[in-house]
Parts: sequence; C-alpha cells; structure tokens
Amino acid sequence: MYKVNEIFYSLQGEGFHTGKAAVFVRLAGCNLRCPFCDTDFSSFTLMSAAQIAERVFAYSTDADTLIVLTGGEPSLQADAALTEALHRYGQTITIETNGTHPLPDGIDWVTLSPKAGTKIVLPRADEVKVVLTADTLPDLPQWLEVYPDAHHYLQPCSQTNTEDAVAYILSHPAWRLSLQTHKYIHIS
Repeated sequence: MYKVNEIFYSLQGEGFHTGKAAVFVRLAGCNLRCPFCDTDFSSFTLMSAAQIAERVFAYSTDADTLIVLTGGEPSLQADAALTEALHRYGQTITIETNGTHPLPDGIDWVTLSPKAGTKIVLPRADEVKVVLTADTLPDLPQWLEVYPDAHHYLQPCSQTNTEDAVAYILSHPAWRLSLQTHKYIHIS
C-alpha cells in the first residue's frame, strides 16, 4: 500500500516537460523538510498499485500523457510494482526526486532536484532542476559536471528571486530558466 496525498490531472508547470498534459501522483512523506515546500503531508489515502493506476487511467489512457510521480519524496515509496501498473497503457513515467534514495526500475524520465547538504545517490538524471537559494548557489557548477548530459534548469524559489536566477543564467548559459508556470496561470 502506498500513502497517496493526491492524484490530479493538469499541465506540467516546470522544467523540460512544461506545458505537457500530465497526471500527477503525489506521494505523501519526505525525508527532507525544505522551508519552501508547499505540500501538506499530514493527510493521505492508502492505495494499492492497482488502485493508483485505475485513478491515473481514469484521467487519460493516451500514451502521450505523462505520469508524474512527485511528493514530498516519491522514491521513499515508488517501487517496481507501481511502475509496472502505471506502464500498462504505455505512458511515460517521470519522477521528481531529491535524489537521496535509489529509484525503482521503470522510471522513464528522472528530474533531480538536489537540495544543499544532501548526498545524491542517482547514477543518472535526465534533467537537473535546482531551486535557487543561498544554500544551493555554491553547488550549481558541480551539477553540470556530475550530470553533463542532463538538461539543467534553475528555478526561482517561490517566485521571490527571479531576477537573481535570470542574472545567474545570463552569466552561466549552460543553465535554463524554469518557472513554476502553474502558479502564474493559477492551476494545480
């Protein structure tokens, strides 16, 4: 059984897949307590892999729809049984992870969002999306070296330091800007 905070259909608002239709599976719980996190983990519903897949496919059985495992930290719960159930219709399974735990087989796209002071254990990432804070700024050069083939995004922290992110990217053009577009257009 998995602790599920919510399952909903919307547009991916951040990173490489911005603007794509996606079914989000927000799993409850996290091993970090980031001060800017906007997720309430106090309530959840226990669901089986089959129940989660049934809810996901109620939104879309189109193979072009993304399935986004998010949280909190989805790697604390996601496993091969869940990815197998979600791959039933061939959708792309993405995960948004802080990278501190191994990932199960069956993840098609890995979005690593590293946090300062943590040990990253992932051998690969398709994109690295760093939320810009005073703590993450010194680590930015290492992510280009550790994951050279990934897409690299810098994201303002809760829309408060967009100018700083833009200035950094103008000086370091290997990075691209990721805005939380879902917040700008007022969708989930």
